[in-house]
Amino acid sequence: QVQLVESGGGLVQAGGSLRLSCAASGRTIGNLAMGWFRQPPGKEREFVATITWNSAITNYADSVKGRFTISRGNAKNTVYLQMNILKAEDTAVYYCAAGPYTGHMNYWGQGTQVTVSS
Repeated sequence: QVQLVESGGGLVQAGGSLRLSCAASGRTIGNLAMGWFRQPPGKEREFVATITWNSAITNYADSVKGRFTISRGNAKNTVYLQMNILKAEDTAVYYCAAGPYTGHMNYWGQGTQVTVSS
């Protein structure tokens, strides 16, 4: 079993930056893909970014490409999402996820709120 805990959310002005962190515990996640997803108010959860187990491949939603960067910590039990040039439409609950590959996430965190004021 894998437990994921997100942190780093908060309130920021448009144009600002935030860095989300996700710490994993339980079984080793060094061989798991990880990702970030978000659920804007009143909408369904959507893909933001994923990273393979060895950090070789990253993928981003078109809406965040060039502004967000996903990365893994050296110990591979942490994943980060650096968010720059934030926009009001980035307001959402952000979830960390892990799974056997980027297209299959079966572990989820509880989420952290990101609010961008315009």
